[in-house]
Amino acid sequence: MIVETEEDLSRLKDIGRICATAVKTMSAALEPGITTRELDLIGRKVLEDNGAQSAPELCYQFPGATCISVNEEIAHGIPGDRVIKAGDLVNIDVSGEKLGYFGDTGSSFIVPPGTAKQERLLRDGKRALWVGLNQVKTGRPLADIGNSIGAFARKNRYTLITNLASHGVGRSLHEEPTELSTWPDPDETRIMDEGLVFTVEPFLSLGGQWAEDGDKDNWTLYSEPRAPTVQFEHTIVVTKNGPLVLTLAD
Repeated sequence: MIVETEEDLSRLKDIGRICATAVKTMSAALEPGITTRELDLIGRKVLEDNGAQSAPELCYQFPGATCISVNEEIAHGIPGDRVIKAGDLVNIDVSGEKLGYFGDTGSSFIVPPGTAKQERLLRDGKRALWVGLNQVKTGRPLADIGNSIGAFARKNRYTLITNLASHGVGRSLHEEPTELSTWPDPDETRIMDEGLVFTVEPFLSLGGQWAEDGDKDNWTLYSEPRAPTVQFEHTIVVTKNGPLVLTLAD
């Protein structure tokens, strides 16, 4: 999607704020003993109280309002009876729709007490996201995002999951430009146009290189090889002054 009007931008900011608020509210409720289903209900309430609906349910009939992935799960975890425990690594991914506009954001968290290795992975996962965001500017190559994140990962001895890409968003949850690599991709030749809307969402890992389906369901993804992995995601608009981040909570 290309932002063309003030209404486009206002509505994108609104749904982005709602999704970010859902992640913030859910993360505040993270504690030992809560189930992922209970956590999902908190996210659903934030969406519905703000006049929005779950985008995964709307677009793909996902069995939950949000995606909650724990430890060995790295994406698309289905909310259910799993009980959150101290030391768990939890990814919360919220995407929503309101008035025909979509937003998408996610963050990873540790349920205290975490280890030094977990804390470092979380810190650097956030840094990797911003390394990528700092490449966003009208007229620059999209490949700059993946190249910069790849250099950061190599320098700090991490790997990147190389089949979970960023994507266009705005009028639908996944749209053009599709398959935006957050790793070095020599085949990426596209340019960032003014007003283009897309996500930046690197998956930084302590050894994982690929996301694969498990045998538990048709949704949940695991790293291959198995390794702690974090994801941080924002939806942005390309401007001549850099990225305009849409998914910020109040």
